[in-house]
Amino acid sequence: MVTTWLADARGARRWFTVAATASLLAFAGACSSTSDMSKVLNPDPPDKMYADADRALNRGAYTEAAQKFEDLDRDHPYSPEARRAMVMAAYAYYKAGKFPEAIAAGKRYTTLHPGTKDAALAHHIIASANYDDIKDPYRDQTATRKALAELRTLVERYPDSPYSKEAINRIRIAEDILAASEMEVGRQYLTEKKYIGAINRFKTVVTDYQTTPQVEEALYRIVEANMTLGIVPEAQAAGAVLGHNFPNSEWYKRAYALLKSGGVSPSIAGDTFFTKALKAITPGSKTPAAEPKQPGPGQPSPEDMPTPKGGVPTATTPARKPPLGFAGG
Repeated sequence: MVTTWLADARGARRWFTVAATASLLAFAGACSSTSDMSKVLNPDPPDKMYADADRALNRGAYTEAAQKFEDLDRDHPYSPEARRAMVMAAYAYYKAGKFPEAIAAGKRYTTLHPGTKDAALAHHIIASANYDDIKDPYRDQTATRKALAELRTLVERYPDSPYSKEAINRIRIAEDILAASEMEVGRQYLTEKKYIGAINRFKTVVTDYQTTPQVEEALYRIVEANMTLGIVPEAQAAGAVLGHNFPNSEWYKRAYALLKSGGVSPSIAGDTFFTKALKAITPGSKTPAAEPKQPGPGQPSPEDMPTPKGGVPTATTPARKPPLGFAGG
């Protein structure tokens, strides 16, 4: 009897201990939930949230800063700080190396607040995130094309912004990379004897990237491919455009020699891709382009000149020549 009573007493105490512990945990959880709910219903004022995010940004905690800026935008969407916080979130994501998030936040700003004071900064962030993801000319150029489109938008809409000058230089580099990429594919097509595909690539360089250094070689390659195919008028017209715009070019010397070896000269005549192009430069002209000067004693002939290979342009890309002045047809 006594043993049974003691066992019952111990069991009761154990039950009471468990119940008390559960009650305490439930009470603590309720307090925590109440605190969290209070924070959701009564967030910090926008100026304090912005200051907290800005401090995180200044100490290099970029992801934390981006999240804090986004919290501000979510909790106080109509406050003056919220709009600035949106673009600052994009900037913080960019500094953190999170380019997709930076682009998404930047695009959200430009969609909701186009033409505002910070719109140029948002476009700059979007462009920079794509620009920093550019690959060399031998790889996929999706990021280059996206960067170029955003850079052009920035320059066209905000020419007086502090980001415009850098954008112009980046446009030149992006165009050079895209032109070099087209040239690389075109050369590969020539190696594989896919002449039509090669010609189309070179025409893209001539029509879309007229101010890049690759345009001279592109014109020569069009002469070369068309002569191989026996499409002589197209080759002559391409040679004429090359001679008109780059009379002292080594590529023109090569083109002139190639045409001469086929018994023809650079000229604009007939219904060719370049007919309207050259007429736009020199209306009514059908005369052949000038014969290039022959190399002097000790100088290599055009046939001996090495063929340069397009590489990745840098910020030191030389000043551009004026565009060819025509649109391909």
